[in-house]
Amino acid sequence: TFHYFVRLCLDKILLQCVLQSRTLSGADAINALRPFYFAVHPDFFGQHPKEREVNENSLKRLNGYLENLQKPGFHSFKPTQLTFYVREREPNSSNVQESFSASGFRAVSFTLHTRDLLSTVLDILNSCSLSTEHVQSLNVNCQPHKEAKSTVNRPIKWDKTYYSFTGFKDPEEELEQAQRVETTLISWLDDNEASAVKKLKKSLPLRKELERLKIELSHELQLSDIRWQRSWGIAHRCSQLHSLGRLVQQRPEILKNVKGRTVVFTDRSGMSAAGHIMLGTMDVHHHWTKIFERLPNYYKLQKRLLLLEDRISQLLGGIQVIYIEELQPLLTLEEYYETLNSFYNKLHDSRLPFHPRSLRGLQMIVESDRYAPSLHEFGHFMIPTVCDPAALQWFIFAKAQEARENLKRKEEMMITEKELIDTSTERFSLDRLYKEPSVSSAQMIDCCRRLLEESLPYLQGMHLCISHFYSVLQDGDLCIPWNWK
Repeated sequence: TFHYFVRLCLDKILLQCVLQSRTLSGADAINALRPFYFAVHPDFFGQHPKEREVNENSLKRLNGYLENLQKPGFHSFKPTQLTFYVREREPNSSNVQESFSASGFRAVSFTLHTRDLLSTVLDILNSCSLSTEHVQSLNVNCQPHKEAKSTVNRPIKWDKTYYSFTGFKDPEEELEQAQRVETTLISWLDDNEASAVKKLKKSLPLRKELERLKIELSHELQLSDIRWQRSWGIAHRCSQLHSLGRLVQQRPEILKNVKGRTVVFTDRSGMSAAGHIMLGTMDVHHHWTKIFERLPNYYKLQKRLLLLEDRISQLLGGIQVIYIEELQPLLTLEEYYETLNSFYNKLHDSRLPFHPRSLRGLQMIVESDRYAPSLHEFGHFMIPTVCDPAALQWFIFAKAQEARENLKRKEEMMITEKELIDTSTERFSLDRLYKEPSVSSAQMIDCCRRLLEESLPYLQGMHLCISHFYSVLQDGDLCIPWNWK
């Protein structure tokens, strides 16, 4: 027995040495993940709002996972499933900065269930088919990835009696149990309600401040609305409104042309394709001042844009050209005008034989990042600027009746969606129920109908966001996937 205990002590020391040799610092992890961040960063998905939003949400959850791994004494262990849109790489490029093509991206899903930074970093890079060679140069004794894949495949295989004798938890058993138990809405709310309530209570004073600032500025400037393109935190939004308020005090004369307009805080300054005033959150007052001074010229360009839309409509039998913020990239007015102008010139040269007003009542959006026309479930045509005119004519004729049916169903769906949101909000005593733009009306309807079949006292007074993932936002909003189990 003496030899047995000596062996046990030596084995335990050896295990600690092995784990320490594979330790990675937080800074090392960030450095090792640079190729990954470059491939998935939301800023590179400006023309793809849905994919950008998915990556933003996944990065938030990944950062939370990485932060937890670095907490001293962290033992909680829950597999985390993530989905990223990864930019495609050029096959023959060795330079990271140039190795991503503009041709597209691919969706990658993987589940993290590792307990150390090194294994997590290697899992992420391998899941996204990114090189792990640079990780070897860091100051860690890095094991091959087949050993770092999870704690199950560690160098030492412990006998089950070791865990029963010492009282330590068996990683193999924990992993198998975690993989068997699928995350359900009830179990997730059980685990995260307290954290969400704490964050929500902490954010309430800032939420009131945000509402006050928004009302005051909207009234003072006679704005139609104030919006945010991305899901910044409440504190960040308050800071942006304070900045706008200071500019109003310093330069009140330049804001005389904003009456009836919508201000959108976003990544860049200008006027959007929808005619909203965009204020870049990284820009200083000088840039914002220039935008407000240019508003009269923007309004002139907007009139030319409306005329261009009418001309396209006349060439295509009266079909209405529309711009849908939730579904299209956030383009500047100049970018959208150039897109429409190019499309108009192509149509005008082809002289397609559409009968006047034969397509009245139908709708279409013009996009520069598509290659084939399609029909959206809401009934509008999605037409690429590069589309062959003859193919475009055939496609519209073939899909016209289906488009009219979809448009009619859209109106019914929007009414149903609003009714279900109102009913769910009242039934669960929610403070707010909303969805991310990437969640369709059909998905929202399905989600609400199933929620109404449940008893969920956890939700009283909460802010509930219907998304694609489970997460608790920094201000206490609960995010659940629309297809929750």
